[in-house]
Amino acid sequence: MSETLFTKIIRKEIPAKIVFENETVLAFRDIEPKAPTHTLIIPKKPIVNVSHATAEDKAVLGELLLAAATIAKQEGVAEGFRLVINNGASVGQSVFHLHVHLLAGRPFSWPPG
Repeated sequence: MSETLFTKIIRKEIPAKIVFENETVLAFRDIEPKAPTHTLIIPKKPIVNVSHATAEDKAVLGELLLAAATIAKQEGVAEGFRLVINNGASVGQSVFHLHVHLLAGRPFSWPPG
């Protein structure tokens, strides 16, 4: 995987408004929010997207969802939020480092897109 903007954020070379961090995961506010609460949750391990994850990444993938729940609680949106993972350019992935969008604070329609 080539270096991405997110790799530089993980290394603190680019500033970000970090809302959560542990050994495995980093989460920060999206610079172009699509909802009042819009946080990106990324693994520190470089994984291009879900299709590139392996069985070895099982724990990391679980950490992403657990981090989402923790962030939703600390942001006061635990009763209603949406998680989005885009997998590939054709569905909107623009940074090729796996990331989960946590969106909340406004009504969402179904189906998305």
